[in-house]
This record gives sequence, structure tokens and C-alpha cells, in this order.
Amino acid sequence: MARIKLLWQSKLVLLLVLPAVGANVVLWAHFWTIHSRPFVIWTIGLCALLGLVAWKLRSATPWGAFAGTAITASLMFSTAELSPYEPWRTALIPVLAVLVLTSIATRVGRTGKERLGLAELRQGRAASQVAANLGIAALVSSEVVLSWIIDSGWFGPHGIASIPIFAPMLAALAEAAADTVSSEIGQVFGGRPFLITTLRRVDAGTDGGISLAGTFAGILAAAIVAVLGAFTIFPGGLSMALIAFAGGVFGLFFDSLLGATIEQRGWLDNDLVNFLSTASAAAFALLVMALLPRPGAG
Repeated sequence: MARIKLLWQSKLVLLLVLPAVGANVVLWAHFWTIHSRPFVIWTIGLCALLGLVAWKLRSATPWGAFAGTAITASLMFSTAELSPYEPWRTALIPVLAVLVLTSIATRVGRTGKERLGLAELRQGRAASQVAANLGIAALVSSEVVLSWIIDSGWFGPHGIASIPIFAPMLAALAEAAADTVSSEIGQVFGGRPFLITTLRRVDAGTDGGISLAGTFAGILAAAIVAVLGAFTIFPGGLSMALIAFAGGVFGLFFDSLLGATIEQRGWLDNDLVNFLSTASAAAFALLVMALLPRPGAG
């Protein structure tokens, strides 16, 4: 009953993400059609193929696969270089990493999870779950947000190539992977978890419960996504990897904190918790970027 009452929150996540993502895809597709029509065709085709694979593997429902296709296209368009066309030098690689890591983690020990009533539904993640996990990454890499970051004056006059501009996006993806991997692996190998706020032992599946095995797996997943993204997206490199990794780990613990407090009280559903957690990862990355010395300063 409580889940039904909070269904509006999942719909809110969809409303916040999909219209903005759709507009971003249309605007970028128009831009890229002028400059490189093959890029538009290949991007849409690759994203559709990825969505089809996710659906066939039962990692997502049909609508979940559609949402993932749109979000991935938005991310690829936003992170592409004008020339030459290299789809592997976009957000495609970290998105693939998130899909592979979470799919593997979800399938590990599935029989035991089903016995405890903790397994994901076999038809895969719904559109609201996909939007909750990947939506913030698409929003913070949109033209509007990127323009705000660049024009904010935080990074000095040296331009976009001198700053880890996509670190907040990558941090959100790192957190999405870390959260799912931590939960799924912790349920299998972590034993009885403890509540992050009190360190009291709780039953597996309790909101806000964490384990050493699950936390380590989540941190490792965040590192994989951060490194893969930072060295395939331009401008990237070690600084972007470290900032994204730090944001992803911060978001992982923030997710557990929300689960142990607000979600346990029935005020938030899991989709909105995931959405806020990825947002916290992106915000933490932005804060780190703001505190770092400006390029050329000194």
C-alpha cells in the first residue's frame, strides 16, 4: 500500500527526465545532422541496438529499454567531438559499463535472492528505474547545464578543454553502478548487513543496510566506470577519473543514508532515492571542481 501511495514519485522522476532528454536529443540531432549526418545515424542505431539487447537480456522492460535508448543517445550526443567520428570516445563506454556491471551483479546468486524475496523482477527494470539511475547523468551533460558550468566563472578563462567538464555526469553514472552492484553483491556475499546510521545488524534487504563485501564491490564498480569514462570521453584523464570516483562513492553512502532515514519512514520510494543519490554524486563532483585551483592560477 505504501508503495502505491508513493507511485507519484516514480512518475515525477520520469517527468523530470524524459522531456528534457527528448529535447536534448532533438537539439543535438539537428546540430549533428548539419555537421555529420552519419554520426546521427550511427548514434541512434547503436543506442537502439543497446536498448534491444537490454530488453532481450531482460535487464529492462520494453519501456525501460526505450528510456535507456533515449538517455544513452542524449549522453552520446552531448559528449561527442565534432571530428573525427568515434562513438567509443563518447559516454557510450561508461553507459555500457554500467549496464554490464549491474546485469552481472543482478544475476549473481539469483536463486538465493528469490528465496529471500530480494531479487529484481525477471522482466527487468522499468522506465522509471532507468530514469532514476541514468537521468541525472543526462541532465548534467545537457547543453543548458554545461553552458551554466562554463559561464559560472569557476574555472577561469581557459575554456572547456582545460576542465573536467563531464565529471559530474560520470560521477552520476559511477554512483548508479556502485549502488546496484553494492546492493546485489552484498545480499549474496555480505552476510547480515548493518544499518549505516546505527551500525546495528539488520535483515538483508533493509533500507540503509550495508555490508563490507557489498560496499567494496560498489566502490570497485564506481572505479571501473570512472576510469573507463575518463579515458574515453574528451576532455578526460586522471583528474576527471578521480573527481567522478569521489562523487560516485559519496553518492553510494548518501543513498544508504537516505535509505536508513527517509526511505525507511515511507516518505520516499526507491526511484526517487536513486535519483537523489545520483544527483548527490554529481553535486559532490561539482563541489570538488569548484574547490580545485583554477587552471592557470597561481
